[in-house]
Amino acid sequence: MKKTILKRALHPRNRYQGQYDIELLCSINPQLRQWLTTTPAGTTSVNFAEPKAVRALNQALLKQYYNLNWQLAEGFLCPPVPGRADYIHHIADLLATDRQGSLPATMDVLDIGCGANCIYPLIGYAEYGWRFTGTDINPASIASANAIIQANPGLQRAIRLRLQKQSAAVFDGIIRRDEFYHLTICNPPFHRSAEEARQGSERKSRNLGQPGDSKLNFSGQHNELWCEGGEQGFVGQMIRESVRFADQIIWFSSLVSKKDNLQPLKLLLRECGTKEVRVVEMGQGQKQSRILAWTFLSGETRKKRLSQRATDK
Repeated sequence: MKKTILKRALHPRNRYQGQYDIELLCSINPQLRQWLTTTPAGTTSVNFAEPKAVRALNQALLKQYYNLNWQLAEGFLCPPVPGRADYIHHIADLLATDRQGSLPATMDVLDIGCGANCIYPLIGYAEYGWRFTGTDINPASIASANAIIQANPGLQRAIRLRLQKQSAAVFDGIIRRDEFYHLTICNPPFHRSAEEARQGSERKSRNLGQPGDSKLNFSGQHNELWCEGGEQGFVGQMIRESVRFADQIIWFSSLVSKKDNLQPLKLLLRECGTKEVRVVEMGQGQKQSRILAWTFLSGETRKKRLSQRATDK
């Protein structure tokens, strides 16, 4: 019986290409073995409908490729690591367009809603040596993310965390007057309500062959899964606030999972006077997503500021 899981359409630099070595991952994290299952095709896979299985897989993957010790308390959003790595690699390519094609290093990145898992700062630092400021509105998420940082020597110098005390704000209350960031990233809450999140969970469960009332396979707190206005509302608020920080950030960006949200968000960006807007398509197996990125700076200004920061640091 072949013990592999096939992954498709990831970024060329993504380390999670091709097939997972299930035996190797189980040797790295023996807890994973109890969550293995046999597919109709006769291959061994992981029971992705079980949050503990996804958490165990993530622990093994992060240890295998990045030598990271990663623990996540039950109930928090457990991200698919390969997909999160794709965001980092694709956004690195975008930054490289302002650096004559060279991949960026020593970047200062602001992660809006880093969550308890702290996944983007972990991967961004491991892959490119970027420095991160992670924000979240949930003190428990900040505490969990900080525990992960403390469990990995060296991360304390690369990742800092800030609690967002204004529940309706994104950048306000976080970015200080004297601060500068090359980039912001965000995985916004997708749903508009708890009921919408529940329905989405049931659809996902049915697609995985599980009962319709199964719990979310990636878990998640309410602020991780839904907010007023859903994804479009959250990113719209981000766009409106970004105008006030136009000179302190080179590129703003966010994931946009729902394609129908792109057009109204792009219209809002034009109304806010952005200099350039990019949409980066990402394909991960059956799932399609994209990065929406925008800047208020001209290309020449971006090149100068990227070069200056890399030299100064």
